[in-house]
Amino acid sequence: MVCLKAVFNFCKLYIFILVLLSASSTFAQSPKEAADSVQLRQVFNLALTQSSTYENLRELCQGVGPRLSGSAGAQQAVLWAEQKLRDLGADSVWLQPVAVPHWVRGTAARGTTESARLHQTGKPDQDLAVCALGGSVGTPEGGIRAGVVEVYRLTDLAKLGREKIEGKIVLYNRPMEPVLINTFEAYSGCVDQRASGAAEAAEYGTVGVLVRSMNLRMDDLPHTGTMSYREGLDSIPAAAISTNAAAALSKALRDNPNLEVSLELSCRVYPDALSYNVIGQINGSRLPDEIILVGGHLDSWDLGEGAHDDGAGCVQAMAVLEAYRQAGLRPERTVRCVLFMNEENGQRGAEEYARLSGEKSEVHVAAIESDRGGFTPRGFTVDGVDGVRETALARLRDWMGMLAPYGIHFADLGSAGVDISHLKPQNAALFGFVPDSQRYFDYHHAANDRFDAVNKRELELGAATLTSLIYLIDQHGILVQAPGLDQR
Repeated sequence: MVCLKAVFNFCKLYIFILVLLSASSTFAQSPKEAADSVQLRQVFNLALTQSSTYENLRELCQGVGPRLSGSAGAQQAVLWAEQKLRDLGADSVWLQPVAVPHWVRGTAARGTTESARLHQTGKPDQDLAVCALGGSVGTPEGGIRAGVVEVYRLTDLAKLGREKIEGKIVLYNRPMEPVLINTFEAYSGCVDQRASGAAEAAEYGTVGVLVRSMNLRMDDLPHTGTMSYREGLDSIPAAAISTNAAAALSKALRDNPNLEVSLELSCRVYPDALSYNVIGQINGSRLPDEIILVGGHLDSWDLGEGAHDDGAGCVQAMAVLEAYRQAGLRPERTVRCVLFMNEENGQRGAEEYARLSGEKSEVHVAAIESDRGGFTPRGFTVDGVDGVRETALARLRDWMGMLAPYGIHFADLGSAGVDISHLKPQNAALFGFVPDSQRYFDYHHAANDRFDAVNKRELELGAATLTSLIYLIDQHGILVQAPGLDQR
C-alpha cells in the first residue's frame, strides 16, 4: 500500500511539472509570437475544414489526367490551372510560354507497344513487366531479341569489357538501399543507372538496356523516368523493368546464362512543343517587390495521374492563395504561386522562369517547393548560397516551436527542389517541403500514382504547413543580408 501511495504521489508531481513547464512556455511567448500561434491555428483549421485542395486534386488527376510535357493533357492542365487560380482569388494570373520536349510512349502507326519476354530452352516464354524510359528511342518494328548481361553499377561495364557485352541487352539490377531511412537518399544512390545507363552501355555495343525500377517494394509495376543519350554514340532502347520481373530475370540468368530476352517499344521523340508555366499571385501590401514563391510542377509522367508527383504539390501551392483569402489576410510581401512545366524531363519551365525573373531584376526573398508527395508533413530542408541557407535555417528553427503542435519537427540543410534551385543566383532562401517519405517510391513514376493514392487529411495538413511557413516569412522576413540587397 505504501508503495502504491508513493507511485501515486510521484505521478501527481510529474503531471504538475509538465503543466508548469507548458505554462512557462506559453508565458514566455512574446505578444507577436502569441498572435502568430493564433494565426497558424486558424490556417490549420481552415485547411482541415474549408479547403478545396483535395477536390482540386481530384479535378486535376481525374478530370485532366496524365500531363507529360508537350502532350494534350499538359495543355489541358495549363488551362485548368489558369482558371483555378483566378477562382481561388489571385490578384493576377498569367501564362509564361516555354518550349518543352515532346516524347510519346506510342505512335499513330504502331500504337503503344511495351513488352518484354524471357526465352529459355525447354521452358515456356515468360512475360516481363516493362515500360519505356522517358526519352528512349523505340525498337525497330518487331523488336529486338538478344542475350542478357546483368550488372549492378555503371563501373561493372568496364570490368566485363566489350567482348562480353556487345550485341546483348544489359540488365541494371541495383536496388534502392533499404536500410536508408531517408528514401530520397536511397533513390539518389541508384538513379544513375536509369539516367545514364543506356549511354554508358552504348559504348560497349549493347543493343538495349533494362533498368530495375526505382522502388523499395517488390511488385509488378515498372516505374518510368527520364534518361539521356550521349552525342556520338548509338541511341539504344531503354526500358524500366519491375522489381519482381528484375528478380525473376536475375534468378533465371543464374540458372541459364545463355537465355534471351525480346523487347519491343514504340516510343518516339518529336520536335519541341509550346507550353506554359502557370503563375498567380497576391500582391504585397507593404513590400510588393519582395516575392515569396510557392510552387510545384504541373507536368507529370504519363503512366498514372500524377497525383503524388506532383499534383499534390501543385494544389498545395494553390491552397496558399486560397488560405490567405479565407483568413482575410493581406500579405506584406507578394505571395506568388508558380506551377512549373517540364520538371520531369528537362526543367525548361524553371529555367525560363528564372531567366525572365533575372531580366526583370525581381527579388525573391524565399522560394518553397512541394515535390515529395502528399504525405504527412514532417518539416523542411533549406538551401541557397553560402550564408543565406545557414541564416534561413536558423530562422526556421526559431519558428519550430510554433509549428511543433502540428507535427512539424524537421529542419535541416538539404536540397530544396530542382525547380526553385534556379533561383539561387537571386540569393533567395530555398525551402523544400518534407513529408514522410516511406511510401513515396511505391508510386513515383508508376501507373498507381493516382488520385485514390492520396489521403485527404495528409494533403490538407501539407497545404497548411506550407501556408504557415509563408505566413511566418512574410511577417518576420528571413533576416539575410544578401550581397547587393537591403536587409530583409
